[in-house]
Amino acid sequence: MADTRQPIKAVRGTRDILPPDTSLWQHVEDSARRVFHRYNFHEIRTPIFEATELFARGVGEETDIVGKEMFTWEDKARAQSERSQSLTLRPENTAGVVRAYIEHKLGESGMLQKLYYVGPQFRRERPQKGRYRQFYQIGAEVLGPPSAGSESPARDAEVIVMLADLLREVGIQQWSLHLNSVGCADCRPKYNEALRAALKDVVHTMCADCRRRAVNNPLRVLDCKVPEDQPKIAALPTIGQYLDEKCRVHFSEVKSILDATGIRYDVNERMVRGIDYYTRTTFEFSHGGLGAQSALLGGGRYDGLSESLGGPKAPGIGFALGLDRFVIALEAEGVTAPATAPRAYIAPLGAGMNPEAAKLAHELREQGMAVEVGDESFRLKKSFESAERAGIPFVVIIGENEVKAGAFAVKDLTSGEQVTVSRGEIVKTLS
Repeated sequence: MADTRQPIKAVRGTRDILPPDTSLWQHVEDSARRVFHRYNFHEIRTPIFEATELFARGVGEETDIVGKEMFTWEDKARAQSERSQSLTLRPENTAGVVRAYIEHKLGESGMLQKLYYVGPQFRRERPQKGRYRQFYQIGAEVLGPPSAGSESPARDAEVIVMLADLLREVGIQQWSLHLNSVGCADCRPKYNEALRAALKDVVHTMCADCRRRAVNNPLRVLDCKVPEDQPKIAALPTIGQYLDEKCRVHFSEVKSILDATGIRYDVNERMVRGIDYYTRTTFEFSHGGLGAQSALLGGGRYDGLSESLGGPKAPGIGFALGLDRFVIALEAEGVTAPATAPRAYIAPLGAGMNPEAAKLAHELREQGMAVEVGDESFRLKKSFESAERAGIPFVVIIGENEVKAGAFAVKDLTSGEQVTVSRGEIVKTLS
């Protein structure tokens, strides 16, 4: 009796990324690793789930990420001596990196830690173009004790310049950079009070999230995306009016370094980003090919995050880019991945030729050449068709006569030319 059950599909909000699409993803990842290496960053790999408290304390309980979007579950105690613990699939990676910095006492080296990561994150978002419940990020963090220069505006500017280099490296040209300073623990309370006062008479006409935020965390009101609320937000006081002298000088120096390196930017005093740990410099790169929600990548400074997680003073700055949206921007600009097709297709011809084909393929691969191997049961026409479909330029024919002679027929599928090549010269010919 036939099995009538429906095939199992990927969970809504997740997806499979298949070849050849993965080539473009690898192009971004490989480019990022090259650029990070030039700036002396090193990879860190943290768990994909952490204690829920890490994100509540680090990201902020009033943020949409913690309040609405996390995948959380209770890890039941296995023994009487243990207690149950709330765990969460990581919705972002900065808090996990800072947790690792504290746990492994990286600050005791006295050196600046320049760390990057590549991997999946998870948010319970409404699936839409470029936004998935499992999504992929590339990010980097610079943090360390103040004596290592971690508070310097030069670190902020270096991260931003590095990102401009990355965009150029992968082939994205149509980007815009938006900068702001959201102040620090000394000057931001005054701005929050000014926002509360300005919101008092209009907040009742705004969305439910804004009404809640106006009481608990008025700065988050600026992060509202509801179109009807934008005119009211545009009339609110700006953070620039309330920055203290230290924050003002810090932001001025960041801009000065960007000017010196030729990085173009706009100052956007309404941009606060969606996470509570940001202080002073925040930034966002946008791209017109992403539609209404044009953010391509972003980040900012988080000088008090380590202390809020029980660690030492460790000012830092970082960023994250969503690979899903980044690839959409690449496609909008017509960027394609470098060709990855094998150089040669080994076509065994006749019974008993599979071992000889495998032997030659192994020799070529040992010398760094990518090759594909057919099967002795294939007719020669099928081998040629298989190579053409795969975009492979050369076919090497191995039959009994070729093995005895120690020379193989090599056909160039682009020109149609076929030559006989000795075993010792085949790499040179294919190259």
